[in-house]
Amino acid sequence: MDTTNQSSDEFKHVKTSVEGIDEKEKVKNDEDEDDDDEDERNSTVSEEAEPKLKYVRMMNDVQNILTKDAASCIAVHPKFVCVGSLWGMIHLLDHQGNNIRGKELRAHSVAVNQISIDQNGDFIASCSDDGKVFVYGLYSTENNHDMVIGRLVKSVAIDPNYFKAGSGRRFVTGDERLVLHEKTFLSRLKSSVKSTVLCEAEGGVQNIKWNGQFIAWASDIGVRVYDVDAHCSLGLIKWTRNPKALPEHYRCNLCWKNATTLLVGWVDTVRILVIRKRNPIEYSRRELPEYVVEPVSTFTTDFFICGIGPLDNYLVLLGYMKEMDENGKAQRPQLYVLEPRPEDYIEVCTDGLSLRGYQEYKCNDYHLECLLEENHFFIVSPKDVVVAIPYDADDRVQWLMEHGKYETAMQAVTELEGRNLKKYNLLKVGRAYLDHLLSQNKFEEAGKLCLKILGKDKQLWEEEVFKFARQQQLRAVSQYLPNGDNALDPHIYEMVLYEYLKIDPQGFLRLVKEWSPTLYNVPAVVNAVLEHLLVNDKDNVVLLEALAILYSHEKKYDKSMAMYLKLRHKDVFKLIHKYNLYTSIHDMIEGLMDLDAEQAINMFLEKDRVSSEVVVSHLESNQLYLYLYLDALEKKDVEASKKYHGKLVRLYAEFDREKLLPFLRRRDQYPIQEALNICHERSFYPEMVYLLDRMGNTKDALVLIMQELQDIDHAITFCKEHDDLELWQDLITYSLNQPEFITFLLQKIGTYIDPRILIQKIENGLKIEGLQNSLVKMMQDYNLQVSVQEGCKKILVTDYFNLHKKLVGLQQRGISIDDDQVCGACHRKIIVKDLSHASKVIVFFCKHTFHEDCLPTLGLLESCVICKPGKNDLVTASPRK
Repeated sequence: MDTTNQSSDEFKHVKTSVEGIDEKEKVKNDEDEDDDDEDERNSTVSEEAEPKLKYVRMMNDVQNILTKDAASCIAVHPKFVCVGSLWGMIHLLDHQGNNIRGKELRAHSVAVNQISIDQNGDFIASCSDDGKVFVYGLYSTENNHDMVIGRLVKSVAIDPNYFKAGSGRRFVTGDERLVLHEKTFLSRLKSSVKSTVLCEAEGGVQNIKWNGQFIAWASDIGVRVYDVDAHCSLGLIKWTRNPKALPEHYRCNLCWKNATTLLVGWVDTVRILVIRKRNPIEYSRRELPEYVVEPVSTFTTDFFICGIGPLDNYLVLLGYMKEMDENGKAQRPQLYVLEPRPEDYIEVCTDGLSLRGYQEYKCNDYHLECLLEENHFFIVSPKDVVVAIPYDADDRVQWLMEHGKYETAMQAVTELEGRNLKKYNLLKVGRAYLDHLLSQNKFEEAGKLCLKILGKDKQLWEEEVFKFARQQQLRAVSQYLPNGDNALDPHIYEMVLYEYLKIDPQGFLRLVKEWSPTLYNVPAVVNAVLEHLLVNDKDNVVLLEALAILYSHEKKYDKSMAMYLKLRHKDVFKLIHKYNLYTSIHDMIEGLMDLDAEQAINMFLEKDRVSSEVVVSHLESNQLYLYLYLDALEKKDVEASKKYHGKLVRLYAEFDREKLLPFLRRRDQYPIQEALNICHERSFYPEMVYLLDRMGNTKDALVLIMQELQDIDHAITFCKEHDDLELWQDLITYSLNQPEFITFLLQKIGTYIDPRILIQKIENGLKIEGLQNSLVKMMQDYNLQVSVQEGCKKILVTDYFNLHKKLVGLQQRGISIDDDQVCGACHRKIIVKDLSHASKVIVFFCKHTFHEDCLPTLGLLESCVICKPGKNDLVTASPRK
């Protein structure tokens, strides 16, 4: 009978709440319940909120039972389900609705009000308006009871430990009062039940729930919690009376969430009560109960409450709508999942339930029982039993997919895969999402998704790529296709390229650049491009560039370079570098220069990849390109450019005169006479002056400066550089007939030559503007020169005497001798204690020391006999005494 571990897969033929019952059941009841089926088909659930529960109608034998009878109450246990009927029957069923053989009990003559099951599932207790209380053992009759109370018994609760020997076999009943019944033994053979009133009349006991040592019951005025172990009430939680909805007209719904938390739902109010221990000092001094009941949450709903239960941190409420429908009938019941707050709640989700005949039912006709161990909720109406089951991982993923929330579904699969999922995995959900995106024409998103879900599986990639191909959207997935070791069939890549070729030439070029040529058949693609060019646009620059790249992939480098040059595309340089095609470009040198002279020259000069002789020979017909190349060569490699210096003189003279004179000054490997002729042809006088000077023809150079350049300052500088009196005289001679030059000379030459030479040659009567000032300036310069010479002479004389005095002082200064010093000749210590053996000491300025007796030829010595650096003076010292 144990069905605790049965999977929700057993309910695979039943749909969730949004659909009601399965098709088989609809067909079966088609004649009797057309209206109900229509409502079931139209039932909906909020599209915005993800549901927490799925719904299964209990089928099999329970349907036959409810066809003939009607359910009045229910009790659930992990092993079985007990359904009480209006005819007083108790049906024991498994969780699929199958009748357990031999366990159908005729306990009462009228409707069963409440059923209670002990913790182990061995005993059940029931009560009815017939005044009977029935306690029945499923496996033993020893502790059975069939009591007649004589009053309307509305509720009953059996001790959870009833199955244990020595537990007292207790149970409680509720009518106008709450009574505890326990077994007592009058003799060894006879036993009876002792009844104890726990609470006197409070308007009638509606519901009882026993949990551990606590019993909770509801009367017409409120809810009490009783401590069985302490034999005392923990207090009364009263209800506010509403004239429009009196509590006694509505069943109070109780549910223990755990050992200390009680959930209460009555009329339209929910309370969550917590039992806690008092401070020991507090209850011992005031004689209060050890435990106290405190409400932690109280809030009002928009519906009447038919049942309550816990779901993790949420509450599950079975609700009955306060308003009728447009026909004055009851609306369908709702199952709410709420997040409770201290004074209000947050509605998580709401499901409309399609229960048979719901239009005719009242609030008290519905029941909700919770199987805490499995979080299953049994919803009962007189003609229906539906089980609400929490969504498992597969259910959640399925719901998300059905509602188009594929991204959330994939995230859920990623988080749960390998733990709770049995039906779905990332690939299955991802492929469904992919199909959805393709159906919505969201091709870019679909392409990105392929990369995420298909991984490195070639077969999957090829299957999905053809879906894009059928819609001519291979472009959307092209950038995500695998490559390298995971490359697909070449035909796939060729299809992509062909689609780009027809629709997006720019994209075709991009792929040709990005993709490795090993991914596809290059000759086939080349033929496709050529055919497309012939039929469509022969001069399509983009496709011609792509064709150049494809030719390089085929190693047809000559065609590739020719194509690049035709297009004037600078990628030709990359091609040459990449494939080392330097020996193949000799005939293209001028074309490369025409495309990008700077880049071409850098390539020619790089590591001498193309010899200068080859470049020069191919550029002779284009002097400008030859000039650019030789100019760069001269800057980078002087030795290699020496043989072209003569050409460079002519090229500089023709294309960039500013570089000519600096070149003439820093280089000397060009023919001077030829260079002079070139400059003479173009009247480049500064260059001619330099060349004539270099050739030693300084007089002609000075003539050019004076006559052609008319630059007296340059002429003076020229004369100063050569310091030649004849040049100065020539300069003076050339200046005599130009008074302005004479003025300039008078101001400048006073410090270089005797100004009297110039003055004597000036003709009498020659009018010279500014002569007086010039003479004054000349005399000042001359005086300054004389003054400087005299000052220098004084400084030299003073320095001479100072240095001589310093030298004499150094030579007269004493030189110290240490006790450790030895004679350079005899190698004995210079200073001895025995004065009889002492002698004079000779010390050279090189610090070598000798005994005078050791140098018999002292008078002939001119320097130290050891180092002999030259003539050294001697210092004579007396021996230390």
